Order: sequence, then C-alpha cells, then structure tokens
Amino acid sequence: MSDKEATKCGLVAVIGAPNAGKSTLVNQLVGQKVAITSAKAQTTRARLLGIALHGATQILLVDTPGIFEPRRRLDRAMVSAAWEGAQAADAVVLLVDPVKQRRHELMPLLESLKNRPERKILVLNKVDVSKKEPLLELAQEMNAEVDFGEVFFVSALTGDGVPELKDRLAEMMPEGPWHFPEDQVSDASERLLAAEVTREQLYRQLHEELPYDAAVRPESYTVRPDGSVEVRQQIVIARDSQKPIVLGKGGRRIKEIGEEARKELSEILGVKVHLFLHVKVDDRWSENREVYEEMGLDWVR
Repeated sequence: MSDKEATKCGLVAVIGAPNAGKSTLVNQLVGQKVAITSAKAQTTRARLLGIALHGATQILLVDTPGIFEPRRRLDRAMVSAAWEGAQAADAVVLLVDPVKQRRHELMPLLESLKNRPERKILVLNKVDVSKKEPLLELAQEMNAEVDFGEVFFVSALTGDGVPELKDRLAEMMPEGPWHFPEDQVSDASERLLAAEVTREQLYRQLHEELPYDAAVRPESYTVRPDGSVEVRQQIVIARDSQKPIVLGKGGRRIKEIGEEARKELSEILGVKVHLFLHVKVDDRWSENREVYEEMGLDWVR
C-alpha cells in the first residue's frame, strides 16, 4: 500500500436466509477461513467479523446469522444479532441461494429490507450449478421487491465472481483509517474461534443425528511454555440420549471430532494444539445467559 494513497474502511453486512452460503462468501472475500460452514442451516451464531483487504481499503464483513422465524430464545438472539449486524453498515449484501430459495424466509426479509437506508447489493450464489435464464428471472423478481443498486452472480464455493464483488465493495467504502492491523483477519478471539471450529466438526460429523440442542463452551485457553496451545472445551447437549451419539462406540466419535478440530485449529493458529473435550448434559443450556455471552450473542427475552 502506497503511503500517499488515502485509506478507506467500511462495514458490510452479509445477510440472507439460513444456509445461503454467507460464511463461505465471507471466507472467500477475506481469503481464508474466519467463519464456520456446515451443511446444517443456522450454524452461524455470533456476529463474527471477517476483515478483507483490497489495496488501501479495509472491508469489515459482519457475517450475520441466517434470518429466520424465531421460536426459541436462542433463535430470537440469533435473529436480533443478524439485524444488529446490518445497523449502520455502509452496504448490505443480500445473499440468495437460487437453488433452494427458501421463499418463506426470503420474502419477509425482502419486506424488511425495502425501507432500510443502507446501500443494498443483491448477490445470487451458486452460479456454478444454476442455469442462466432462471438466475436472471430471479434477479428481476428480487429487484421488483427491493431497489438493489447492483446485482452480482457468484459461486461462494468456487470463488467465481467474488473478485468483482470485492472490487465493488471496496469502491463503496468511505475514506478513513483502518480499524484493525493489516495482518488481522477477524475480531473473534482465539478462544471463541477454537470453540467455533469444534462446533463445526460436531455438525459435520453428526449432522444427521444431532439436532441444534448442542453448544461448545470454552473452558480454558492456555499458551504453554513451549509455545503450543492447550484448549479445554465442553460439548453441552440437551438430553442423555444424545450422549452416546457424541461419544460414539468406545469414545471413537468424540476422538475423531477432537482430532479434526485440533488439526484445523493448529493450521489456523500456526502452532501445535492440545485439545481436550468432554460432554455435559444440560437440558436448560439454551436458557443460560453465560452461554450466550460466550457465543457473542445478546440475551433476548
């Protein structure tokens, strides 16, 4: 970056129906993994921030939880976090999955976006597996509902179209000092990131068997004298019947979850990681204020 070049910094909220690919898109824009992805909808819980650089511009990406009809306290906290992430943004990106569409969740979202003051960009995902004509028709339909300034067609998975989107977002950001150091890619603490990585593995390996009644609570995060990191976490489930699912026969499943999470975390942190997991049954964990604070969510009644 040239010393004479004026720096720019702005906030972009990435919103959409559950499982539209928001976390994958944020990871692509940043250039590395900062948010967990899963085949399960609603895996993003906290307002994890990805920090993307484009020349002299720093783009702060709020990776909001998928917006859906809330039923439980946890659901309400997640939806509240999603809209809070869109407040005061310099741009709002609505990401739409044209394959699944999830119309029942998309239409109320469009209605809510209609009168918001932020500049809005429509991004249609999965161009790698979608036909062109239906995509164009969907874009026209969305634009009839909300006045989107621009439409982009991307594949969050392969990266197609993402550089063009990033170029445009950088152009839209206002002049101002950077909010984070050049080498920082997320505002999530390493402790929270470690819990998110384990939770992703939990969902990936047990997505057919384990419902959303599960959380990963950080217990300790310690840097050892040799520079390696010791991480202790608690997998909290709601029912005794779920414990054998998480543990697996002879404890094999939890060992596999821990091994995959440890390897990934070691790659992200660049140091050796010692990960210790244990399972706790608590049928009221979703009513525990501390759990919400650990996930970066507000306590919503």
